[in-house]
Amino acid sequence: MKKDIFEHLSTAQLIKRRDLLKGVAIGLGIVAITAIGILMYIFITNGVEDMPFTSSAIPALMPLVFFLPMIFHIGKLNTEIKRRNQE
Repeated sequence: MKKDIFEHLSTAQLIKRRDLLKGVAIGLGIVAITAIGILMYIFITNGVEDMPFTSSAIPALMPLVFFLPMIFHIGKLNTEIKRRNQE
């Protein structure tokens, strides 16, 4: 039997949590795009030979790793909100 992780939360709390996660996702996306832009600028101005790619690209691309679980959680919240609205 699958346990519902959202059963103890009200619909208003679910909506509040969904909106918070959406805001965090947008903020993290802006940070990731800015980091990738800065990294591209540094590579263009200094050249690729001066800086190893792995030491600079991993921190710039790391925020993208956090998107996937966050998007899954937002999707689960949306389905739970829709399920409760149908009842």
